[in-house]
Amino acid sequence: IRASDADQAIDLAIELERGLHHTAAMHSKNIDHMHRMANEINTSIFVKNGPCLAGLGFGGEGWTSMTITTPTGEGVTSARSFVRLRRCVIVDHFRIV
Repeated sequence: IRASDADQAIDLAIELERGLHHTAAMHSKNIDHMHRMANEINTSIFVKNGPCLAGLGFGGEGWTSMTITTPTGEGVTSARSFVRLRRCVIVDHFRIV
């Protein structure tokens, strides 16, 4: 899709995202345009000047991760999302947590 300028492109991106609030990406050298896009599209993951997969840690910042239906508020996962705390105790001896 071609747009006449950055403002029209941002408006189109917001419309095409359909309010899912999951992931968006934008390539620009203009900080004001990226700021407007980030605020108005309001996604859980917003990648600037890179592929969307960078938002999951593939070639981007942070650990590699998947998301859990972010509109529910759960967001990006970490190892803590899928593990349980374990405790092993021997009274009067060592303890492993």
